[in-house]
Amino acid sequence: MSPTEPPARVYPVGLHLQDRRVVVVGGGSVAQRRVAGLHEVGADTLVVSPTLTTALEALADSGEITWHARPYAHGDLADAWYAVAATDDAEVNAEVAAEAELLRVFCVRADIADAGTAVTPAVGRYDDITVAVHGGGDPRRATGVRDGAVEALRSGTLADRRHRVVRPGVTLVGGGPGDPGLITVRGRQALASADVVVTDRLAPQPLLDELPPDVTVIDASKLPRGRYMSQDTINQVLVEEALAGRRVVRLKGGDPFVFGRGVEEIQACVAAGVGVEVVPGITSAIAVPALAGVPVTHRGVTHEFTVVSGHLPPGHAQSLVNWDALGRLRGTIVLLMAVENIGAITEALVAAGRDPETPALAVQEGGLPGEVTTRATLAKLPGAIADAGLRPPAVIVIGAVADLG
Repeated sequence: MSPTEPPARVYPVGLHLQDRRVVVVGGGSVAQRRVAGLHEVGADTLVVSPTLTTALEALADSGEITWHARPYAHGDLADAWYAVAATDDAEVNAEVAAEAELLRVFCVRADIADAGTAVTPAVGRYDDITVAVHGGGDPRRATGVRDGAVEALRSGTLADRRHRVVRPGVTLVGGGPGDPGLITVRGRQALASADVVVTDRLAPQPLLDELPPDVTVIDASKLPRGRYMSQDTINQVLVEEALAGRRVVRLKGGDPFVFGRGVEEIQACVAAGVGVEVVPGITSAIAVPALAGVPVTHRGVTHEFTVVSGHLPPGHAQSLVNWDALGRLRGTIVLLMAVENIGAITEALVAAGRDPETPALAVQEGGLPGEVTTRATLAKLPGAIADAGLRPPAVIVIGAVADLG
């Protein structure tokens, strides 16, 4: 095809390749990408190549693909339903395409797309929807359109809601540390399919603005020493909405199982016979220090880190924390919900043996526009937090790693 000729028009079709033989000739990075898609749809994949990438070799060792460790030979496409010529030798790719033509097997040539009888589209998936885009011979164009379509489905701006089958139940979603870009892909997918969203104040609030207008949003926020929706009421709302035939997303900040009472909500759903799914989130205990450039572990500095709730001070009758043991540890301590009790906590740690000169860091609203960071020694941390006017939510890091970043 000359540069002035328009690309050949293709007829889009989806192939059912599960348990059907597909032959991939070549074992490099291009072959690896093609095999990943074939493996995902359950194809009986045979790879013909003297060598393989490490990832492909692992699939061969586990028996998930078949590997003929030799160059391509005429006859390798016998019994094939589909073929991929993905070597770095144009002559070999041409031979594969020629054999496929004789056998009337559709074949993709990775090196010269128009020289094959099939063209691989840019593929993306959302739930049970597959998006496949042909870009008129321009793979970057196809990839851009594909990414836009999949992201629109994930965010709900391109809605598939009208004809979807509603699966009543509850999905418990960890929204991450607050930045809406840090929620997981699976979390976004759950939000895009929700009928009802029950949300916390620490969940990524901008995500709520992306929801379709017919989605009901229920505020289950809890303010420190202020207004709140009781946990029993939250549990009741989740169960009632799901039993009414709706898809409910419980959107929480961080991870639902790190001081998030997520298990209580699961137990309530299970007791009521409501199906429930968990989508983990990025906990602020790790994410917020990382956003501030501080690792919770570092080679040669610390080999452990401990995440502690500081909502009750040392000595409180209901506290389950062994502050004496924490004070004797050498590793990193990450405190959540500890701003109000930081004075008593630092005193307890120092009294238990922690060096008062230990580096410490406090980060308010990590990763958000209102982020404030203050550094001090352990002994001086309460004063530094007060001087900076830090308020919840904040994450506190105590240990040598606080000097990093």
